[in-house]
Amino acid sequence: MKITLDRPRCEGHGLCEEAAPQLMHLDDEGELVLDVEVVDDELDAAKAAVRVCPVAALRIA
Repeated sequence: MKITLDRPRCEGHGLCEEAAPQLMHLDDEGELVLDVEVVDDELDAAKAAVRVCPVAALRIA
C-alpha cells in the first residue's frame, strides 16, 4: 500500500505527523515528508493520519 499526498492541498498542520510519526514528518520549511510505502504493521497509523488531515491531502492506495 502507498500513502499519496496532494502537495498543493497540504497546509502543514502536522496532525498527520502526530498520528503517524514513523511514516511522516514536517521538514524545517513545513513541507510534509513521507514514507509512501506502508507495510501491514503501519496500516493503522497510516489510516489515522489520513483521517485526521483537516484538508484531506492524504490518501491510501
